[in-house]
Amino acid sequence: MRIVLGVGGGIAAYKAASLLRLFTEAGHNVTVVPTESSTRFVGVATWEALSGNPVSTSVFDEVDKVNHVRLGHEADLIVVAPATADLLARAATGQANDLLTNTLLMARGPVVFAPAMHTEMWAHPATVANVATLRSRGAVVIDPAVGRLTGRDSGPGRLPEPETIFTAALAAVEEAAGSAGELSGLLSGITVTVTAGGTREPLDPVRFLGNRSSGKQGTALAEAALAAGARVRLIAAHMEVPAPGGIELVRVETALELREAVHKAAADSDVVVMAAAVADFRPDKVVETKIKKSDDTADPVITLVRNPDILQEIVQARGTGATPALIVGFAAETGDATTDVLEYGRRKLARKGCDLLVLNQVGKSLVFGQDQTEVRILSPAEPAGSAGESAAGSKTEVSARIIARIAAELAARRP
Repeated sequence: MRIVLGVGGGIAAYKAASLLRLFTEAGHNVTVVPTESSTRFVGVATWEALSGNPVSTSVFDEVDKVNHVRLGHEADLIVVAPATADLLARAATGQANDLLTNTLLMARGPVVFAPAMHTEMWAHPATVANVATLRSRGAVVIDPAVGRLTGRDSGPGRLPEPETIFTAALAAVEEAAGSAGELSGLLSGITVTVTAGGTREPLDPVRFLGNRSSGKQGTALAEAALAAGARVRLIAAHMEVPAPGGIELVRVETALELREAVHKAAADSDVVVMAAAVADFRPDKVVETKIKKSDDTADPVITLVRNPDILQEIVQARGTGATPALIVGFAAETGDATTDVLEYGRRKLARKGCDLLVLNQVGKSLVFGQDQTEVRILSPAEPAGSAGESAAGSKTEVSARIIARIAAELAARRP
């Protein structure tokens, strides 16, 4: 296995030498990529001697090999130990000001961070947010150990022992291999279009009507389809997460822009997955200047008009035997005093006419922006009252289940 070991500029850098030894003795090929500041704690010569590979901190070394791209692309695993507060912040914000952060941006395999810093740094809201961001993108961030820190301080923030990091890193590889293996080749030769994020309907130059969609589910679906061997197109409205690499990306903002992009994409798609949160309504007119408070204290009146039902339109436009072969809708529903979420989902499936409907319950702290989700996959072929197929877990895990179901539906439709 090809491993990149990133070393941050903290005093715990010396422990990374033991971690490197564990990897090499297990037969793995390790390239160490230290930050410039980390070489003040452990020198380049040490890393080269222990790894048997050349070591650099700069994107300008071995330019002919395009190291800043090659290392991340070729790595089966990237481990960063120690991951300082500064390094976590740079990784979370997508900075690329040295070889290590460039390599992280190019990563295609699992990424594992082993933090080490003072307790106050670990508990600071900025670090907490950065860790949450990295985890939401699929990175593994190991919780630091509790113990003696630099100086007389003690508390959470100590670098986990090399054996702990080694075990967590290999587990991340096994988990990634399991997910990829389950999907591998299922959609080979298939073109999949996925919509993601939330549309924004402008009121004036500075305001808009929007929703709480983060784009996490749609992004995870695009990644799962890519892992299954599909050619993937992602039509992205507003998203709080970056789009995955290796796909065709189409950016939109409003429901009407999304509608145009979806109709165009459907013409050469085998599968369309409508995971975006599309606004049902938009202002009947957009004011060209900012709406201001009037001196007479009168409240502005905003008239809304319906947006087109894009899902229903592409179902109706498909016709008999035309592309796309499979259309998957998403329904974010809330129950009420008379009807539960499942019943609303069944009604929507019948009304839209799509081939599958992924149903989830939304609300405060439910689904939108969260890393965990629970859905039911409904099909018109199921008997009345059926609860459909249930899937729960991380959005990555649930997306793998949805893509596997899509592959099964396609297979069942083939002669």
